[in-house]
Amino acid sequence: MIDLAQDTRSNPFQRLGAQPIALTAVALLLLIAGVTSIAIWRAYTGAAPETGRVVASRQLQARTAQASEQLVEKTKGLEATQQESIDQLQVVQDQLQTMKRLMAAQQADTKRLSEQVTMLNESIDSLRQSFASARATEAETPSVTHRKPAQRRVHASTRKRSRG
Repeated sequence: MIDLAQDTRSNPFQRLGAQPIALTAVALLLLIAGVTSIAIWRAYTGAAPETGRVVASRQLQARTAQASEQLVEKTKGLEATQQESIDQLQVVQDQLQTMKRLMAAQQADTKRLSEQVTMLNESIDSLRQSFASARATEAETPSVTHRKPAQRRVHASTRKRSRG
């Protein structure tokens, strides 16, 4: 038994473990002292960690809202630009269709005029051939001299009579 007494004297934790009420009381006092010191520190500095967190979260929310608004404005600007581009594209497409129609009409006119020129050339060739054959026919037939009918000469004296 003497050995047990020496062990408790050399190891103080064994002695405390034997008295659980005292150990609980010391832990409670340390806890109360800690909570009190935190409360005094917050009251003295005037800044609570929760308030800082709330302020930080509100700032973050404000930044997020501002970024959202900027995004919405940019999106609306892009939509307006896109609509303007679509409108311009439609105008260009309409102009292209008009140009295609005009070009088709011009090509049709060119074709019609080309056909008319071809027909006129054929007519001219036909006339040349008929004129050449008419000359050839005249050259083959003996030439007959045509006399001009004799004109009567009226003397000056007869003129005066007819007038008078």
